[in-house]
Amino acid sequence: MSENEIHNVNVISQDVLITPRELKARLPVSDSAEKTILSGRKVVEDILDGKDHRLIVVVGPCSIHDVKAAKAYAEKLAELSKKVGDTLYLVMRVYFEKPRTTVGWKGLINDPRMDDSFHIEEGLEVARELLLWINELGLPAATEALDPISPQYLSDLISWSAIGARTTESQTHREMSSGLSMPVGFKNGTDGGLEVAINAMQSVSQPHSFLGINRQGQCVVIRTRGNKYGHVVLRGGKQPNYDSVNIALCEKRLEAVGERSNIIVDCSHANSNKDPSLQPLVADNIANQVLEGNQSIVGMMLESNIEAGNQKIPANLEDLKYGVSVTDGCIDWQTTEKTLIDMADKLRETLPKRLSSK
Repeated sequence: MSENEIHNVNVISQDVLITPRELKARLPVSDSAEKTILSGRKVVEDILDGKDHRLIVVVGPCSIHDVKAAKAYAEKLAELSKKVGDTLYLVMRVYFEKPRTTVGWKGLINDPRMDDSFHIEEGLEVARELLLWINELGLPAATEALDPISPQYLSDLISWSAIGARTTESQTHREMSSGLSMPVGFKNGTDGGLEVAINAMQSVSQPHSFLGINRQGQCVVIRTRGNKYGHVVLRGGKQPNYDSVNIALCEKRLEAVGERSNIIVDCSHANSNKDPSLQPLVADNIANQVLEGNQSIVGMMLESNIEAGNQKIPANLEDLKYGVSVTDGCIDWQTTEKTLIDMADKLRETLPKRLSSK
């Protein structure tokens, strides 16, 4: 029996990728970008530690598919940050990888040309270049850590990471998160269950040893000290879970296991009944809970783009509508701006008092 009959039977080819060190040498972190990244991580940590009164707002497109539109959105968000930054700490959602229930476009890193050609090295370069540009603009960036290898290429440019509902239970993602250099939010399960997220928080705070790659692209055993900044992200399940009753239940469960009550609410997904236009109502509800004395809500997430809604990827990419999501539907910029300005105005006097009472 030949080796070909027992080895990689279903593998068509293997393409060698650029190493993380080579990509970083090609696109190094500038001084201005480094300042944004370090400041972004520190502010998020301070909010989680109760040292900064502001709310974290992770806001931006469901996924990035058009670099030009992403930059235009970032410029708008940077300007808005100047207006609300005393109350809301804006972190741009810059998602490059999309988990698929069956099949579909897997995101800019995996398929940057959106034609199933999977030029992953090109995708990594485009993603890194965009993240550098956004950080140099002065905006901290957030992403979902989906693939366990890509953080070696990009995570040095990220201030906040999420682990999605489909992967929060994954041991691989918990191990990876224990070594990430930024705070990590764990979403509750797709059924709405809290246990997977709380278990993940407890797991990532501990040291782990696991297989991975280093900057030279070699397979290595990675040993971590644990990440102390894991927290829960409520994204709904079979029903929404952002209301005060569900927030209180989450607080009690966190307290029971000795974890800090730091909760971020995802205003989209099941919390908006998958209707993006309802996100501002969820955000307003969150603001009202804070006004009424809630101490555990530390932030929220919004799916937002230049234009509202979403679109299917057309056969001719020239037919793509500018500024419209190709994955989940989003609220438009005008709605985003109004939602965040209204929230900042509502909470401007309350949040500093909340900090002093903690």
